[in-house]
Amino acid sequence: MQIQLINLKRQYESIKEEVDKEVLDVLSAGQYIMGKNVKEFEREVSEYIGTKHSVSVGNGTDALIIALKALGIGKGDEVITTPFTFFATAESISFVGATPVFVDVDINTFNIDPAKIEEKITDKTKAIMPVHIFGQPCDMDAINEIAKKHNLKVIEDACQAIGSEYKGKKAGSLSDIACFSFFPTKNLGCAGDGGMIVTNDYNLATVCRALRAHGSGADGQKAFNIINNIKEDAVEDNGTDNTVYNPLKYYNYLIGQNSRLDELQAAILRVKLRNLDIWNDARRKHARFYNEQLKDTNLAAPFEADNVKHVYHLYILQSDDRSKMVNYLKENGIATGVYYPIPLHLQKAYKDLGYKEGDLPNAEYLSHRTFAIPMFAELTDEEKEYIVDTIKKFGD
Repeated sequence: MQIQLINLKRQYESIKEEVDKEVLDVLSAGQYIMGKNVKEFEREVSEYIGTKHSVSVGNGTDALIIALKALGIGKGDEVITTPFTFFATAESISFVGATPVFVDVDINTFNIDPAKIEEKITDKTKAIMPVHIFGQPCDMDAINEIAKKHNLKVIEDACQAIGSEYKGKKAGSLSDIACFSFFPTKNLGCAGDGGMIVTNDYNLATVCRALRAHGSGADGQKAFNIINNIKEDAVEDNGTDNTVYNPLKYYNYLIGQNSRLDELQAAILRVKLRNLDIWNDARRKHARFYNEQLKDTNLAAPFEADNVKHVYHLYILQSDDRSKMVNYLKENGIATGVYYPIPLHLQKAYKDLGYKEGDLPNAEYLSHRTFAIPMFAELTDEEKEYIVDTIKKFGD
């Protein structure tokens, strides 16, 4: 038996008829940039997450970069974040000219440890960027309390955690501004790249909309007025076809970038969003099965905090002999993934920051032990049984 880490074709087959119709409708309509599907998807995400504003962008990394820019974070500033995550988290901070300051993680949740944040705050610190790693929300009450005390902004990197909850509230609604990725392997993934910024702050949302499209048009003028405290009405974009010709885009007010979600991707994501809770519930069911079946092995299963709803973007195990376990599973047709083999503070790209081995021991410990086994909503009972039976035979 061959089992992929995630089977994207299987998910597509489950919604093929509806997705194909929506894609063909977009193609036949001839409006491919910032059309009705983008607008409706943004509205639907806001409704789902529980925020007032959603701003779609080209990918999750751009979402983080634009959110940082909208907050005015740049050269000379510091942003506190986790070393145990995908590189884009820290990369976005560096990209705007700021410096990532790494704080070690909680050994159980793998998320940034709030108890270790305050000691890293300096007069250069402008924000905290927690990551809801693998689909489990951080301890946001503690993080927000620290941020409020020190007058800092909080940016949720929720790229792996759409649909997860902290004390009954959706990830993305727990901070000043939050970012999602719709990379195909995410719990809500498109057929390419895509991302989203969500916030309750009208001014932040307006600046983000301007920055995603060259700082131009009505959004650019509104953002310029906000930043410069100018009280005047902007020229409105009255439904101009952005695909062919929009005269307002030739009036630029800010230095932005080109980071728009395609109309085709928005159409696909609208279909998938309607299925997200069903798929996340299936992931949680699979995780409970794994937990029960593997509890008597020498592998450490994921920890789920009492006050969260974990959506298991990845199901992460820990092994004292990861390389042998991973090779053994591969030999038996079971795909795995190592997340993350090198914590960010030890990446060569951040050599100049001066971190060394032993500085952040929990992240380093996990980087040598953690690996993922197959996790996607469409896993069959037969596949799950084969996976756990194979794991139990390791070392026989």
